[in-house]
Amino acid sequence: MKTIVFAYSEFGCIGIEMLIKAGYDIQAVFTYRDDPNETVFYRSVAKVCVDNGLRAYTLDKDNESQRMAMMEALAPDFIFSFYYRSLLPDAILNLARKGAYNLHGSLLPHYRGRAPVNWVLVKGETRTGVTLHHMVARADAGDIVAQAAVDIMYEDTAFILQHRLLDATKTLLAEQLPLIAKGTAPRMKQDITKGNYCGRRTPADGQIDWAQPAETVRNLIRAVTQPYPGAFSFIGGTKILIWEAAVDAKEKGAVGSILSLSPLTIACGDGALVIKAGQTEGGLYLSGAQLAQEMKLSVGMSFTRQSMAA
Repeated sequence: MKTIVFAYSEFGCIGIEMLIKAGYDIQAVFTYRDDPNETVFYRSVAKVCVDNGLRAYTLDKDNESQRMAMMEALAPDFIFSFYYRSLLPDAILNLARKGAYNLHGSLLPHYRGRAPVNWVLVKGETRTGVTLHHMVARADAGDIVAQAAVDIMYEDTAFILQHRLLDATKTLLAEQLPLIAKGTAPRMKQDITKGNYCGRRTPADGQIDWAQPAETVRNLIRAVTQPYPGAFSFIGGTKILIWEAAVDAKEKGAVGSILSLSPLTIACGDGALVIKAGQTEGGLYLSGAQLAQEMKLSVGMSFTRQSMAA
């Protein structure tokens, strides 16, 4: 069962460990150079490789022909991708004699594409999961092997939800990897017209639109709160990061205006948002009430959107 793996993040680490447990012969692992800002909250795939006696490589434009020749020489039975950020071309997928498989962090065909854990929270979904599927040249569009569903709790952040998805991934792979090895794994057609595709998210996508309902704003905040870049707004030209908030459906006022200081409450298009924790850019992580005090905010002042070019 000669195998080549493309992997990144904690899902990549777990995928490698589950393949080892299932008896796959991992010939090579392709990953990305570690980003110190990301390895704070998940393990390094390269280190997991060293710890398990595996060889790790990068696949870059300057070494592409060399790496392709190496993969061709390895003649893999299987290729697996676990949260690898680049779409693998047919030239690589076709090397796998017995199949190429990808793990995706949603219940396909819903939320194909980038950052599915963040997107399901932004959109206020109540259920998601992980999907193991056959890889094709189009993103997350191949036949489905199996899925594991996970309920989204009201207080979930992206970080919390991701950990439950990691647990679901372990269970899913433990069940399906032996079947894939035997050639008896299920295979179900995927109809992508019944789902949706989401693009990558950037820090700029965290800017709050106070004209949205308070519940929508709260969903954005929990989707991008730490360790992600955070939801933000501006007041008096100062950028404020908001890390935690709750909805007050009864309070009303002019969109973006401060309704009270303790708790710090801001009017939205429908209802209001109670700020539990936030900070100025580069400042201390504070409670909403202390943030209002330190910034000398007052009732009636307004939070606003601001062009990222400003």
